[in-house]
Amino acid sequence: MYSIRKNPLGIYEKALPNAFSWEEKLQAAKLAGFDYIEISIDESDERLARLDWTEGEIESLRALLRQEGMALPTMCLSGHRKYPFGSKDPATRQKAMEIMEKAICLAVKLGVRCIQLAAYDVYYEPADEETDALFIKGMKQAVQMASRAGVMLAMEIMDTPYMGTISRAMGYLKKIPSPYFKIYPDIGNLSNFAHNVPQELALGIGETVALHIKETRPGVFRDLEFGQGTVDFLGIFQALRDLDYQGMFLLEMWADNTRPQTVQEAAGKIAQAKAFVTGKMKQAGMAL
Repeated sequence: MYSIRKNPLGIYEKALPNAFSWEEKLQAAKLAGFDYIEISIDESDERLARLDWTEGEIESLRALLRQEGMALPTMCLSGHRKYPFGSKDPATRQKAMEIMEKAICLAVKLGVRCIQLAAYDVYYEPADEETDALFIKGMKQAVQMASRAGVMLAMEIMDTPYMGTISRAMGYLKKIPSPYFKIYPDIGNLSNFAHNVPQELALGIGETVALHIKETRPGVFRDLEFGQGTVDFLGIFQALRDLDYQGMFLLEMWADNTRPQTVQEAAGKIAQAKAFVTGKMKQAGMAL
């Protein structure tokens, strides 16, 4: 289990091959020196089905976590991209709320303390003032449910302009004031939309519960190796050092699922990314 004496550094589940069992994923993350894994509940039927895991399936994963000394403190809930709160279709909005309720219940059972939300009003349909209003209405209901369960909901700073900056997200936090409704910036996404990333981080530091560390470049939001994009990691980590940020860091990257891999090979790949990121942190004077 990770130590509370340092900033925990986690790895996104999708950084590990889809073919891996949970035991293999946990072993690879541990071998690479990560403190935790962020579980993914995306829009695929396979991952949405996790919301209906039996008590036995949940306990099996909990047993593996104890066995490997790992944790799942955060969940990336991107299933709302397909079933958004802002949809004009009532059936889709009902599905969005069902996903939210089930995700909160699963979080409680797995020990997940923070659910990162895909903050799109809509994704596959046109957006307007109505979809925005519906998104806010849905978020209010979601925050009420999460509050009763003691689970944090945090909006991701997204890969679209709708919630592409912390400045933008702060307006929604003011509309739904709650200690259980915060933000989870993705510094790669933020770097593509914000003119001054350190200034944005300072604006939302009191509302930030975790950070996604991801490489991007203009117009490209995923599948870049660290060092191949334009994110100013050194400047960002220096800003976080000056802001005395003490939360979680999550490396977001994607595995190569086109060929079989061993646990050792997958661990080596994510360890290489970890070395790049922690090197920038050390250069910025952050304590690790």
